[in-house]
Amino acid sequence: MTTRLDALKTHSLVVADTGDLDAIERYRPQDATTNPSLLLKAFDLPGYQQLIDATLAEVASVPGDDQARVEHAVDRLAVAMGAEISKLVPGRVSTEVAARLSFDTQASIAKAHELIALYADLGVAKERVLIKLASTWEGIRAAEILEREGINCNLTLLFSDAQAQACFDAGVFLVSPFVGRVTDWYKNATGRDYAPDEDPGVQFVHGVCERVNQGGYDTVVMGASFRTTGQVLALAGCPRLTISPALLKELDGTQGEVERRVTMQATGERRTEPLSEPAFRWGHNQDAMANDKLAEGIRRFDDDQRTLEARLAERFG
Repeated sequence: MTTRLDALKTHSLVVADTGDLDAIERYRPQDATTNPSLLLKAFDLPGYQQLIDATLAEVASVPGDDQARVEHAVDRLAVAMGAEISKLVPGRVSTEVAARLSFDTQASIAKAHELIALYADLGVAKERVLIKLASTWEGIRAAEILEREGINCNLTLLFSDAQAQACFDAGVFLVSPFVGRVTDWYKNATGRDYAPDEDPGVQFVHGVCERVNQGGYDTVVMGASFRTTGQVLALAGCPRLTISPALLKELDGTQGEVERRVTMQATGERRTEPLSEPAFRWGHNQDAMANDKLAEGIRRFDDDQRTLEARLAERFG
């Protein structure tokens, strides 16, 4: 009998939600996605120490003040790690624009161009990279411009229907609606535990997939931020699922069939009027969970980015 991980792969493309090279090699995902929190975890892995030292040596000669040098070191390290990951996956690697730029469209575009150029220096074509941006109005506008330039984007920290619709209107390549963080909010608000079929996070991602079907959009949906394998399996059939090593191990260690729970098939015509900025902001604001979790997610990613910068500054000596 096949493992549940292999069975899941017949319904959805599996993406590794980690920078751990050993885990990526073990579970053979199609893609891999990183963020500042995952890079911070990877910072202490033995397999990356030589890469970190080499990156710091390269950055030491870069002109500018200490903070600019450290920020550049984070970008160089993220890309260097992404380049190593790209050797192990046949698909794409997502690399994140710093969370502090989430409300600055032009700065986000400039940072995306820098990351793509750094990848090119390491021989990784832009077709192998997804630029990861927070699903703010400004981040979505940056993605719209980058997509027109042929730079594909992954819009993350997506918690509301308004965010999803704005991403579809902008022609974003991929969106990452979160499951676990949505469920966390509702569990905290209600004191309830949820079975997978009634899980608010699972239901949210089902809704995003249905919105794609109804509008005939080309945007890829990738469920993210899973807490349990039950949540993962409840979204089998979602085009992509990004899964942590712990849950990949659990799925790989159990046998059984996996039933398709999500079907992607266009059922309607694309809407002609894109969501306006006031409508986006009002719609997102009306969803208390989405409003809370987007703000919290940006702060958390920025906290981890700053911690990573501090760790790198220590290594500079």
